[in-house]
Amino acid sequence: MAQDVAIFAGGCFWCTEAVFQDLAGVETVESGYLGGSVAEPTYKQVCGGGTGHAEAIRITFDSDVIGYDALLDIFFATHDPTQLNRQGNDVGTQYRSAIFPRNPEQTEAARAAIERAQTEHGGKVVTAIEPLAQWWPAEDYHQEYWNREGQRNPYCVATIPPKLQKLRKSFQARLKSAAAPA
Repeated sequence: MAQDVAIFAGGCFWCTEAVFQDLAGVETVESGYLGGSVAEPTYKQVCGGGTGHAEAIRITFDSDVIGYDALLDIFFATHDPTQLNRQGNDVGTQYRSAIFPRNPEQTEAARAAIERAQTEHGGKVVTAIEPLAQWWPAEDYHQEYWNREGQRNPYCVATIPPKLQKLRKSFQARLKSAAAPA
């Protein structure tokens, strides 16, 4: 087993977390904040838009099962990388589309993934590659939100199922259910 970590910001972390939890090889998905100027930010501070943080997810994965390139392709397929500082009704820099590479190899992979996405989106991708910054885990009630609370939250019910449908349609072979023994 080759454990690695990927960090992406693609709007509301409840929505991105739900997508990556279903993938074979993904061990954990943690919601949190990074890229800002305030130590130990709270959800309320980040949502206010004044801290500079992005809502993000930190994915721990087995790179022998799923590679960083595949995670990047799934990231681009399940959010809108052409919207600057927003995803749907979520508006502000805290909802920006960004990749936070952990090493030079991830930086090169991120650049290549953006080029692939540019081709698919007519050159309109605004996803940024940002320097790795201090990771601040989100409060406990945000972790695994879709699985625990989200299906009772109208915002999540409107936003997350379409992302999961894209995932299941385009990446069915990558799902945990596809990897389970028969």
